[in-house]
Amino acid sequence: MKKNIFLLIVLSFASECFAQKIDFDKKLKELGIELYTPTKPMGNYVKVVRTGNLLFFAGHGPTKADNTNIIGKVGKDLTLEQGVEAAKQTGIALLSTLKGEIGDLNKVKRIVKVLGMVNCTENFTDQPKVMNGFSDLMVNVFGEKGKHARSAVGMYVLPSNIAVEIEMVVEIEE
Repeated sequence: MKKNIFLLIVLSFASECFAQKIDFDKKLKELGIELYTPTKPMGNYVKVVRTGNLLFFAGHGPTKADNTNIIGKVGKDLTLEQGVEAAKQTGIALLSTLKGEIGDLNKVKRIVKVLGMVNCTENFTDQPKVMNGFSDLMVNVFGEKGKHARSAVGMYVLPSNIAVEIEMVVEIEE
């Protein structure tokens, strides 16, 4: 009898803990990350398309709040570390668009799929390390919900010579 009561108390406490939601906006502040008003598309397209509870994001670059980009070729103009920072900044740009689209990051159910394109020299092979700047950011913000499937590829050139371009798919609560 005592074991059953103890088990009920433990299960009740555990379910209460799991039911609590993390405030992702608060988490961003704790990480020192400020989102900004997303930039406009560079052409005749939209930055995000929703179908059902999935959001498909067009490629975003490492745009900063002042509307400047991190530019250059990783392995020539930029170091690996600068490439990682460019991927992180691209993540911040994507989060800014995501917040602008859904209003509340707490609606995020999962970061599903990511395609990372790194502007790099022909002999540069550390694209996955560069993309860890983005992936680490998503996990730091969203925890398990931020873990995603990912491809990381090298490109000889990207639009406006940006260092990184990233597309992502996000599942949100309905």
